[in-house]
Amino acid sequence: MSWTAPLPEVAGKLTLSRPLAPLSWLRVGGAADLLFQPAHMADIARFMQAVPCDVPVMPIGVCSNLIIRDGGVRGAVIRLGRGFNGFEVMANGHVRVGAGALDAQVAKKAAEAGYDLTFLRTIPGAIGGAIKMNAGCYGRYLADVFVSATAVSRTGKIVTLRRDDLGFAYRHSALPDDMVVTQAVLAPPRGKPEDLFSGMDDALARRAATQPVTALSCGSTFRNPAGFSSTGEADDVQDLKAWKVIDAAGLRGATLGGAQMSPMHPNFLVNTGNASAADLENLGELVRKKVFQHSGISLEWEIRRVGEPIPPEKE
Repeated sequence: MSWTAPLPEVAGKLTLSRPLAPLSWLRVGGAADLLFQPAHMADIARFMQAVPCDVPVMPIGVCSNLIIRDGGVRGAVIRLGRGFNGFEVMANGHVRVGAGALDAQVAKKAAEAGYDLTFLRTIPGAIGGAIKMNAGCYGRYLADVFVSATAVSRTGKIVTLRRDDLGFAYRHSALPDDMVVTQAVLAPPRGKPEDLFSGMDDALARRAATQPVTALSCGSTFRNPAGFSSTGEADDVQDLKAWKVIDAAGLRGATLGGAQMSPMHPNFLVNTGNASAADLENLGELVRKKVFQHSGISLEWEIRRVGEPIPPEKE
């Protein structure tokens, strides 16, 4: 398919049939019918209002948690750029960050200002995606520091979202797939910059020692089987880890085409260099099947899969 609706007038950039693989951390996937790179928030609102309501719209960040299928994405894809990566310490002690700001950069800028967002340092991706997936590690989550977000709805309305609006859960929020977050206000605890940077260095070292950080991977492929914290919320700080049940099923290093479950960390799905999106998704589904057969545990994808596969007759 291709874009058939009239192109709206925007201040940003519109690109028809834009290949998405170069934008993806996994380097796979087909083209978007239309890629929109907005200039500012009002630009997004005008775009949403102009695009027919039956045309799907999907925001993306740096695609660090996506498998974009080989057949591409129908409708419009919106990707936030430099105008959406700001960082500001507010007078009330909160911080305002652009949805396109990289998690790692936000963690570093916050540490310089004496604010503890160190859990974001090892998370690949941008703040918009961190809100969508309630990103977290080492027992801390985006929801823990979230105050509000500004977003544009599919109808082009600019809205303010509070914590209760987003229904945060383990690796999940209720943010609609076609709503574009443009910025967020966070309330992190304070800390000494030198201590915060030291903690981030330690976390990076631990990650490099146990995870394939240089591989083409989106990080954890499957959510840890649900456990619950002392507050009753789903948490991943527990003994039952996804990598353990994958390993126990004999799937460490398993391959399919150019896809592999990392020998270093079996919950990391890796493009070894020539994988298709179908290779990656099919290997993931094979792992889910074999883990269930082995342990009765049904793994849930943490990586989002979007777009359409190539029809078999066209492969």
